[in-house]
Amino acid sequence: MKKTLLLTVPALALTMALPAVAQDSITGIRDLNDRIEEIETDVADDLARSEDAARFAFPEFRPGFSGSAALGYTARTGNTESQDFNLGVRLRYAQGPWVQTLGVAVDFAEDGGTRTREDIFMVYDANYYLNDRFYLFGLARAERDGLASTAGEIARDGFVGVGPGYRLVNTEDMAWRIQAGVGVSYLQDGTGASTTEEGVIASSRFFYRLSDSVFLTNDTDVLNSSAALRASNDFGVNFKVSDTLSTRVSYLTDYNDARDIRTDNRLGVSLVVGF
Repeated sequence: MKKTLLLTVPALALTMALPAVAQDSITGIRDLNDRIEEIETDVADDLARSEDAARFAFPEFRPGFSGSAALGYTARTGNTESQDFNLGVRLRYAQGPWVQTLGVAVDFAEDGGTRTREDIFMVYDANYYLNDRFYLFGLARAERDGLASTAGEIARDGFVGVGPGYRLVNTEDMAWRIQAGVGVSYLQDGTGASTTEEGVIASSRFFYRLSDSVFLTNDTDVLNSSAALRASNDFGVNFKVSDTLSTRVSYLTDYNDARDIRTDNRLGVSLVVGF
């Protein structure tokens, strides 16, 4: 059963595969191709995340280590002096009932000698499968913004949670699993003031295949702590019209009762056309 993970494109994105042509920054061809490739990647990721088997069905990862890494570096001199460095690493280790994954994203940028971006994001996820339905999970997340300097900016954001999970349904056409546990979150603003709070986290992952070309997903996460009740729900419908046309429509709702406006909503449409 195919499936994918979260993050939606907030607006309609129509992408086309362009033939290889001579790259020329004066005419703008290079910039255009770079931008189109970025859109293609974003849309493909959005469609792929909705079919991620690890989120829904029992994962069948190959034993041992596996993973991928991506590295990008750009330096400009002359009228504009800047540097951009990006690193993304995903590692997975599977052995018997254990499946562990580690993801790291690093993003640094400098413009005219001034640092404009200094972000580090890491997530560690471990699952121990007692059988094909019941499992235990552990989750650790850490995010750092090296440029945060005010009370309204988050310099460090961390969360650790553990608990059990259970697969209520696990078939080719339908999969539904739920998990719940306890956790601790840590926040530090740009001035150094920090807050540590305990909370209860609960999640639901649902997949249903209506046909060979249409399936829907619904992801729900709720975190209740002394500071606030936070919840998010991402509902998506995915269509594969043909081998050259695929689309996903999603509706994301994010709730936080500590905000003045408690609910944010986002409609996302991703469209891929090939010919």
